[in-house]
Amino acid sequence: MTACGQKGAMSGGVLFVHNHFPAQFRDLATQLVARGVPCQAIGAETASPVEGVDLVRYRLSRGSGRDVFEWAIRAEADLLRARGALSVGRWMREQDRVPQVIVGHPGWGETALLRHIFPEAKQALFSEFYYHGRNSDIDFDPEFWASGQDDVLARGLAKNAVMAMALAEADAIVTPTPFQASLLPPVFRERARIIHEGVDTDAIRPGPAAPFPLPDGRTIAPGAPVITHINNNMEPMRGLHVFARALPRLLEAVPEAQVLVIGTAKARGYGQTAPEGRTWKQAIFEPLADRIDASRVHFLGRVEHARMLAALRLSTAHVYYSYPFVLSWSIAEAMASGCYVIGSDTAPVRDAIEDGVNGRLLPFFDVEALSDALIAACRDPQASAGMRLKARETAVEKFSQNRGRAGWFEVLREMGVEIPA
Repeated sequence: MTACGQKGAMSGGVLFVHNHFPAQFRDLATQLVARGVPCQAIGAETASPVEGVDLVRYRLSRGSGRDVFEWAIRAEADLLRARGALSVGRWMREQDRVPQVIVGHPGWGETALLRHIFPEAKQALFSEFYYHGRNSDIDFDPEFWASGQDDVLARGLAKNAVMAMALAEADAIVTPTPFQASLLPPVFRERARIIHEGVDTDAIRPGPAAPFPLPDGRTIAPGAPVITHINNNMEPMRGLHVFARALPRLLEAVPEAQVLVIGTAKARGYGQTAPEGRTWKQAIFEPLADRIDASRVHFLGRVEHARMLAALRLSTAHVYYSYPFVLSWSIAEAMASGCYVIGSDTAPVRDAIEDGVNGRLLPFFDVEALSDALIAACRDPQASAGMRLKARETAVEKFSQNRGRAGWFEVLREMGVEIPA
């Protein structure tokens, strides 16, 4: 156990719990500290300090997965984290550091046992994704799913085991979007509050594009037709295969078009592992190598946030596809930047985009429809001007950090935390 920024006994206030703290709670923690609310945090060794927050890290006593039934590996890992958080909580109790409210992410297991240590504390838990086996991300894509894969389905559902334990202890459940709220079991929904954590729409806004340097030394000039695609990990869950297959027609029809792809290339992201020990980038783009002009498709990897925003300001059309899964921050940031978003007609994206109003929604698997939309966007970029304006308005109304912060403040005030205006 290691303490960071410890100030001695601190009763009341808010205790944040997240193995990768601050994660989704950075803005909330910072704003509470600025208003004089006592804040503590429990995290794993990967947690990072936030000024004014007393962070205590736990160490796992052992790894998980050794001689454990495969379906139970995630539950074991979650319970190990729960034990780590429990040991920190017990130490806090001994130090009279008793929180008024616990704010945590139940998906890692850490909050599951804290009611035992802090029975008087209210709990507001952030439910990011409750897994389902049918009509979900697991069985959505027939290219990578065959009926009868009970093992895959069961492993997915088993991710809920310790999370359900944690949510059962929650006094309030905060979830970012209507789709994500709909995934909660009925017994939990009555405690659900839809509050998107938000992006900084004051700082992320439309602006003039600047020349964009490429890794090979060339530069894309403002005004060139540019297609952007951004995700943490390049993978089918975010439609990488559909996007890639739409590019040959685009590049042939619009010879001056450039494509910027931001994201890491891994064997596995949020979804399934790529076949044959390859990354998803290799598995998807290598079969298209003779049909895609590699000099115009630029894989930028993980980039600094400012460079990502510069790419969005340059964008003629931004592609965001997703299985039924968590809505990415990147779509909110693209909309806040005033991008023309072409998205998949899937439940999470429908929470952000209304077809023809603030962007386009296309059938997920219709490659030709995506090619047509990208070609049209490049040939007549002014046609999307109205949708760009509406996208910006939607981002401010639905996905602003100010709105998310106000929602969290309301929840915490209802639980008795005094937060000055």
